[in-house]
Amino acid sequence: MRTSRTSATVVAVISAVLVSAGTAQAALAGDDSAPSACRPANHLAKITRDRAGSGHLHFRVTLTAPKGYAACSLVGSPADVVFARHGAPLGITAGRYGDQSTTVTFGPGSPVHFDIQVPDQGRSTPADEAAFTLNAAGGRIPGTSVAEGTFAVAAGTVIGPIRPGA
Repeated sequence: MRTSRTSATVVAVISAVLVSAGTAQAALAGDDSAPSACRPANHLAKITRDRAGSGHLHFRVTLTAPKGYAACSLVGSPADVVFARHGAPLGITAGRYGDQSTTVTFGPGSPVHFDIQVPDQGRSTPADEAAFTLNAAGGRIPGTSVAEGTFAVAAGTVIGPIRPGA
């Protein structure tokens, strides 16, 4: 009996080591073919309130990518931004501000963010969703990303460029 258990344990340990080695090699080999974190289906986006500035409300949109996706480059402010509340578009068009030429790396372990800057004139409209298109150096990334959270928008809202960090 003792020999059977010991043999079974040794076989299990050796199998685990071989499987782990194979998994590590597969992960390394698969890194080049991993899907891009910049594709809308491959990242998460969340909106949170940020510190208010002089005469403006600020909301931070943070994008994070789970492990298993390839890093990619983003540039400038998101485009085609649509703000909504409970699924209904609010009809507020956002402008852009800031340097639109800086390239930022985005991927697992490298979150990025951008700012929604809203004039604080007491006429803001509550919102809970922002849909947008990300830009790469070569043009727009296909598809629409969606961020959710409690925020507000108003006429004169502008979107800042993508920046590194959460």
